Formats: sequence, structure tokens, C-alpha cells
Amino acid sequence: MIVGVPQEVKNNEFRVGLTPGNVRGLCKRGHSILVQRGAGEQIGLSDESYRLAGATLINSAAEVFAKAEMVVKVKEPQPQECAMLREDQILFTYLHLAPDPQQTKALLASGASCIAYETVTSFNGTLPLLAPMSEVAGRMSIQAAATHLEKTNGGLGILMAGVPGVAPARVVILGAGVVGRNALQMAVGMGADVCIFDRNIDCLRQIDTLYGNRVRTFYADPLLVELEVCEADVVIGAVLLPGAAAPKLVTREMVRKMKTGAVVVDVAIDQGGCFETSKPTTHTDPTFIVDGVLHYCVANMPGAVARTSTFALTNATYPFIEALANSGMEKALSQDHHLRNGLSIHRGNITSEPVAKAQKIDFVPAEELLAA
Repeated sequence: MIVGVPQEVKNNEFRVGLTPGNVRGLCKRGHSILVQRGAGEQIGLSDESYRLAGATLINSAAEVFAKAEMVVKVKEPQPQECAMLREDQILFTYLHLAPDPQQTKALLASGASCIAYETVTSFNGTLPLLAPMSEVAGRMSIQAAATHLEKTNGGLGILMAGVPGVAPARVVILGAGVVGRNALQMAVGMGADVCIFDRNIDCLRQIDTLYGNRVRTFYADPLLVELEVCEADVVIGAVLLPGAAAPKLVTREMVRKMKTGAVVVDVAIDQGGCFETSKPTTHTDPTFIVDGVLHYCVANMPGAVARTSTFALTNATYPFIEALANSGMEKALSQDHHLRNGLSIHRGNITSEPVAKAQKIDFVPAEELLAA
């Protein structure tokens, strides 16, 4: 199979879909790998390292898209990339389609088969291709919050850990999934006063066993959420409904009641965000203020630590990329229902029920299309 790796074009996105090591592995299996020049240069993965691994270096994204049978990316395709996709081509990347009808429309029109990293599953029900970036984003969320609590960055002027005789920052984490648990680890490590909400009691029990009285755990009751959010210095939005739009747990009225100079970090922004006041931002212009509350809603947070993120992501994606290349898409999807769960669009049809529900359009189960 001819596998293409274009350079990412989203604002301040320096990750890359394959490492030189991945290229070497695919080439050994007889596949041809096309890598756009400069795709990994910004994170220390030189064109020469890709060439030595067996890749063919390509000058433009247009040429990569034109020649590749499967395009491997990191972030959702931008409009100019959607326009370059074609029928019978495979796109394997993060998509986050539920809150993005324009991207959905463009991908449907392309006729390509689009597989979303974020909805590929594993035998234990987890999301193995979302997890590594969720780990990074969860840890980064506390770094971002600590930085923006500083008065010079728009916050109230609070040190996350406090000092002897002065209370630490109060941190509220909404969601105890991968993002939430990693944010929790960082916040506790920094000495913050932390509470975490979730509806999974078993998960809260595990946190209580691990952290004891260093963390307050709460069932996600709306009244309790409001009480804690309004007293918080930092609120981390870490909720996830796989493939679907994030629920709006924090209303505009709740934000209005928060402290002036408090910080919210909406890690769920890729799926529409869990604060009613959220809107996507970039690393170039990461924050905005609503009712005195600073909002950090960068849609590609792991892109700021692009080298770490690239290796963490490709460690997880490579086995699936190899399976698609070795067996071909239809056979790979038919043999592995976990990979098939990632198929969101196939030849002009929506195959993801959560995306279809979010956008109020029809969907066709992937099994039916593949059988036909």
C-alpha cells in the first residue's frame, strides 16, 4: 500500500503521523511511504531520518494526497485537505466530527473512508488511540491553569501550591476519565486543594483509595457541581462521551458566579466543550475572558509538546496503521471490530451513530456497508 504523511497545517500543530521508526517498519512489510518534506523538522525528525528509514520525500501536500492510498495524519483535515481527498482513499486521523458539521459535509462529499482515532476501541472498552493524547492534555491542563492563574497572565494571582500560612488554589476537575485522572495527578503533585466529579462510583472509589484525604471525590450531581465551580480558582473540563458532543456541565450563569480571575481549561473543546461559554482557541491566542473568568480552550493542546505527543500517539496508532496497510481496509475492518468502531464516514455515508445524532442526519452501520 502507498501510505502518505502530509505536514500538519493546523495553527501551531507540529506533530506528525508517522515517525522514522514507523516508516522503517512499514517499508520492511513492502509498503511505500510518502512523507512531505519538513513534516517532522520542527520536532527533531529530519527529512534525512525519514529518507534513511525508507520513505520517499515529497515536496507538497497535494502530491502526497494525490498519490497515497492511505493518508495518515494527526489533526482533523482542514478545508483545503478535505478538498484533496478522493473516493476509495483511506484517511486515518483524529476527526472530532460531532460538533463540526462543515467538516462532516466535506468528508462525505470526498467519498473517502475516514477512520477516527478517537473512537477506535479496545477489548476492555477503552479508547486506546485517544488515551495517549488525553494523558498529555490532562497533564498540560494543570500547567496551563497554573500559568494563567498568575496575575501577569490574566489570573487572580494565585500560586497553585500556596505557601505555609496561605491556602493553595482550589481546583475542580469535571470528569475522572483519562484526562481527569492525569489532571488530578498533576494537581495533587503541585499541592493544590483538589476535588473531582464523575458519575462512575467505582472510578471515584479507586481515586479515594489511591489519594485518600488529599482529594475530595463527588458524584456529578448538578447542584454540587455548581457549588464547587463557583468557589473554584481553577476548573478543568475533562468530560467525554465517545464520538459525541460534550455535555454542557457549566452554564453561562455558573461562569457569571465564579471569581473574577478564576481560570477554566476546557479540554473537551475538541468535542464542542463542556462550558457554555467555551469557544476553540489556538496556541497563538489561547485565552479569552467571559464575565471576568479566563478561558483556556486550545483545541490541540498536545501540539505544544509535539515531540512527546508524536511518539506517544504513534506508539498507539502504529499497529492499526500496519493492519490497514497489510490487509487492506475492508479486510482489516471486517476482522477487527475495535478498528471498525473508528470508521466514521465510508463512501459518502455516516457510519458513526453519535455523529449522526449530534448532527441530526441518517447513518448506516459500518457492518452493512462493508458486507455490501
